[in-house]
Amino acid sequence: MTSKVEEALGYEQARDELIEVVRRLEAGGTTLEESLALWERGEELAKVCRRWLDGARARLDAALAEEAEESQGAQEAAAEREDGRDGS
Repeated sequence: MTSKVEEALGYEQARDELIEVVRRLEAGGTTLEESLALWERGEELAKVCRRWLDGARARLDAALAEEAEESQGAQEAAAEREDGRDGS
């Protein structure tokens, strides 16, 4: 379950914070407890980023499917017009 604060994070904000968390973990020098807290925060931020990316992918897929349907409809209409002229 996500908190309202996490839900309010934009993709770029969550990504930037995640980068900072990773940088701090890689730098070392933190206690075990601090490292665990950073790791947990990183996992939460990664989930936020994943939700944003999944949503963007779904929107893109829907737009591409709609475009393909419109293109197919236009091609079918053009074929019907050509068939009508040939049959005259």
